[in-house]
Amino acid sequence: MKALSIADSATILGLHSEIRRSEESRYDHRLHGVLLVAQGMSCPAVARLLGDAPRSVEYWVRGFEEEGLAGLREGDRSGRPRRLSEKQLREVNAAVRGIPSGRHGGNLWNGKTLAAWIERQYGICLGVRQCQRLFRQLGFGLRKPRSLIAHDPERQQPHKKTFRR
Repeated sequence: MKALSIADSATILGLHSEIRRSEESRYDHRLHGVLLVAQGMSCPAVARLLGDAPRSVEYWVRGFEEEGLAGLREGDRSGRPRRLSEKQLREVNAAVRGIPSGRHGGNLWNGKTLAAWIERQYGICLGVRQCQRLFRQLGFGLRKPRSLIAHDPERQQPHKKTFRR
């Protein structure tokens, strides 16, 4: 019988992304890795076979040895702690709902003005992109300012192609 093979790298990448798609499929993937180690394969060999890092397979085995099947489930990931406290976030939320004051900008908030305001208020240096994400978390969307002409039909008349006096 002829051996089957999949040579298309896009297909292989698609299979890997399918494994990582859900928590259940990642659990099954870890379970298969631990089973292969239990049957005598080394962690580096299992890692090569499954397309993972050897250290990951070692973590899976250690988690299984310490906690059983529960050790293969994903736990909460703490991530990096917030730089702004809950109280500071409430103050930022209240501030951005008003007009920016001080030397840091005209009459509109943007990532740059918010970063400068937070630096001045709390001594915390946040990047412009991080401040833009903060706007989204607070429920703001991106809106470009409109000039005064857009709101006043009388001011629009001299700029139209068919200007009538």
